[in-house]
Amino acid sequence: MAVLDCLPLTMFRRSHMRSISRRQRQLCLRYHFERLPVEGTLYTSTWRSQAELADGGPVGTAMLGMYTDFPLSVSCFHRLKFDEVWHFYEGTPLDLFLLYPDGRTEQVRLGPDDLRQFVVPAGVWQAGRLAPAPEEAGLTSWPTSTHLGESRYALFGCTMAPGFTGRCFEAAQPDLLQHLYPSMREVIAELSVNEQQTRMPEGFAQ
Repeated sequence: MAVLDCLPLTMFRRSHMRSISRRQRQLCLRYHFERLPVEGTLYTSTWRSQAELADGGPVGTAMLGMYTDFPLSVSCFHRLKFDEVWHFYEGTPLDLFLLYPDGRTEQVRLGPDDLRQFVVPAGVWQAGRLAPAPEEAGLTSWPTSTHLGESRYALFGCTMAPGFTGRCFEAAQPDLLQHLYPSMREVIAELSVNEQQTRMPEGFAQ
């Protein structure tokens, strides 16, 4: 069963400081990120509409998320019942990988010199992670990269209307996805959760 875990306080001890940039530490301490069950992203809920739909779900929700090298934070493949709007705020670029019902695939980059906003349609399998390090991409540096040896991060937001609840989430079974999207086998293998964990814990974000 997936559990919701908080970032360990030990990551902020002096012996760990050299691995995490000053800005990343500031963001972690300010927003108190938690680990999203099943999907794995560091996140914090920032808004949940008081207005509700007929099924009791919120009219809208918003969250902040952060991809990092350390502690590792990615989004494993999942799909949602409603559209999701992504917003890039700061840090190094991030990549979204999209698998459409008609068999198409798409890779989208959000970043300071790339897209700042993108809508993932309902029902599309999606996953995300930090873009490859500058040296892997053949560049000297990203515009806002951290110092050598420091963990990279990307701060982003996701907004949904209707809002997010655990009922609207489904994680992918990697074997099935690899069969349907053979050109994305490596990415699917990297960004997939345990195939037994396809749903959020009972009552999560209800």
